[in-house]
Amino acid sequence: MNIVVNARHMDVTDAIRQYAETKVAKLTRFYDNVKTVEVILDVEADKPSVEIVVSAKRKHVFVGTHRGDDMYACVDQCLHKVGEQLRRHKDRVRHHRGPSHSEAAELGGQ
Repeated sequence: MNIVVNARHMDVTDAIRQYAETKVAKLTRFYDNVKTVEVILDVEADKPSVEIVVSAKRKHVFVGTHRGDDMYACVDQCLHKVGEQLRRHKDRVRHHRGPSHSEAAELGGQ
């Protein structure tokens, strides 16, 4: 998984970059097929905002944005939003497939 941390209208400190990279690395817990993650840190009107763009297999793109008073809290809230999108997508994919071979054999044998 490739992780890119970019900034607009500000300089990224090593602390916030490392914090964002370690938090974003945990997204594979929700969905294994994540290819790239781009974290965009921005300051507009003295308020920090964070945007996370996750690209997964088969051109699925998940985007989460949050704007608040603290950059670290914005990263956490944005990760929560993207994590929920990934979890829901994984549930949809899993339920779309149907029963496994062992479950189908059990149902057919009755």
